[in-house]
Amino acid sequence: MTSSNHLYETLRAGSMGRDHEIFARLSDGRQLTYSALWQGAEHLALVLQEFGLSPGDRVAVQVEKSVTALKLYLATLMAGGIFLPLNPGFTDEEMPYFLGDAEPAFLICDPKREADLQLAANASGTRVILSLEANGTGTLADAVAQLPKSRFQPVARVQDDLAVILYTSGTTGRSKGAMLTHGNLASNAITLSKAWQFGPSDVLIHALPIFHTHGLLVATNVTLVSGASLIFQSGFDADDILAAMLRASVLMGVPTFYTRLLDHAGLTPDVVKGMRLFISGSAPLLSETHARWRQATGHVILERYGMTETNMITSNPYTGERRAGTVGFPLEGVECRIVDPATGDAVSPGQVGAIEVRGPNVFKGYWRMPEKTAEEFCPDGFFKTADIGMMDLDGYVSIVGRSKDLIISGGYNVYPKEVEDRIDEIEGVKESAVIGIPHPDFGEAVVAVVVCNSTAVLDADAIRAPLAGRLARYKQPKAFFFATELPRNAMGKVQKSALRTSYSDTFLKRH
Repeated sequence: MTSSNHLYETLRAGSMGRDHEIFARLSDGRQLTYSALWQGAEHLALVLQEFGLSPGDRVAVQVEKSVTALKLYLATLMAGGIFLPLNPGFTDEEMPYFLGDAEPAFLICDPKREADLQLAANASGTRVILSLEANGTGTLADAVAQLPKSRFQPVARVQDDLAVILYTSGTTGRSKGAMLTHGNLASNAITLSKAWQFGPSDVLIHALPIFHTHGLLVATNVTLVSGASLIFQSGFDADDILAAMLRASVLMGVPTFYTRLLDHAGLTPDVVKGMRLFISGSAPLLSETHARWRQATGHVILERYGMTETNMITSNPYTGERRAGTVGFPLEGVECRIVDPATGDAVSPGQVGAIEVRGPNVFKGYWRMPEKTAEEFCPDGFFKTADIGMMDLDGYVSIVGRSKDLIISGGYNVYPKEVEDRIDEIEGVKESAVIGIPHPDFGEAVVAVVVCNSTAVLDADAIRAPLAGRLARYKQPKAFFFATELPRNAMGKVQKSALRTSYSDTFLKRH
C-alpha cells in the first residue's frame, strides 16, 4: 500500500493523463510539459532526501523566480518538508531574523548571496546550503545531476501536517510565520478552481512573484488542480503581458498591473478578445480602475479577498454581478462575519465592524507563537483578520481598512477608506492614502497624502473644498501632502506605516 501525501496528490490529480500537455510556456520560447514538471520535482525531492531532509524540516528558499523554484516547492511537499519562501529582496540584515526564527534544515539561495548568508545560516542550525540561479544552474542542479534518476515515493503527509510557512509583511512589529497545512492549501485550490471555472483549456498569465501567497499558492495551485497551463513570466512587463493575452485566457494580478496596462497604448478590445477572466487581489482595487478597465476592454475585473493566514476568503462571482468596491461573497465552505470589535457581537448589514473568518482555509497558527495564535482566534474558532469591513444586504463584503489603520481623532473613529474614496473622486486626483498621526489636542489627526494625475495641478484647498460638504468635520484631513507616488510593497499594498513615520512629527513640531 502506497503512502498518501495530501497536497501533492491533490495537485497531481489535475494533470493525471495529461503528462505530455504543456504546463508552462517560458519567455525564452521553451515549453515545460507536466511530465517534465513532476519528473523534475521528483529529482529535487531525491536530492533533499539524500541530503538528510526529515518530515517537518523547513526548506528556506530565497531565489529569483523560475520554474525550478516551482519544482522545488513541489519537491519539498513530496519529501515531507515545509516550504519556506523568502522575498529575494530581503537584505543581509533582514535574513538572520527569518533563519533564526524558522531554523530551516535547508537554505536554497542565489549563488551571489551564499557567502553572505553562511554565518546566519550556521547560527540558525541550517545543515545544508545549496544555490539556485534563475536559469536553473547552481549547486542544487549539480546535486541533481550526480544522483541516479530513480522514481520518488512521496512521504506520507495528512491534511493537518504543515506544508508551507509564509511570513507576514511585518507592518506591526516583527514578521510572523503563518503555518499553512496540506488541508488548507488543497481545499482552497479546489474551491477557487470551481469558483473561477478553471479547466484544462485555460492558459494563465503568471507575472506574479512566487514568494507570496498570490503567485505561489493561488496562481500555481489553481493551475495545477485544474490541469491548466501557464505563460510564465519573470515579472510584470506591460508589453509581455499584452503579447501573452493573444494566447491566454486568464490574468491574475494586483491593482498596479491594471493601472499600468490602462496607461499602455497597446491595450485594445482586440488584444483581450480571447481572454475570459481578469482577477485582482493583494491590494484594494479603486472603483475608478474597475470602471476604466470595463470601458477600455469590455471586461469586468473580478476582485477577491484573502490574506497570508487564511488563503482566499471571498470572491466576486464568476457568473453574476461583480460589484466595484467590494470583494464579493464568502467562498464555498468559508464562513465570514462582521462583528463589533469591542463586544464581539454581530453587526447589522451595512454596518462597519471587524472581519472574522472560519473554514478549512484558515491557517494552523503562528510559528512558535502559541500565545499570539490563541489571542487571534475566538473561542468558537473564528480567526480575527484585523481587517475592518462591512457586508451589505445582498451579502457582498467590502473592506474598509486594517484595524491598525483605524484613526481615533478626538474620540471619533475615522475609517481611512471612506475618506480616500471621497478624495479619489476629485478630478485630477490619481490616488490617495489617509493616515493618522500624533496630535497634541486630538490624539491623532487625519491627514491625506495625495498623488495627482500627471496633467493636474492641485493644492490643499482644491482637495479640501469638495470634502467640506461630503464628510463630517472630524473626518476631514487636517493636512494634505502631495507625492509623486505612494510607497508600496512587492504586492502593490500601500505601506501606510512608512507614511506615518514620514509625517509623524507634523503637528508635534509646531508645539
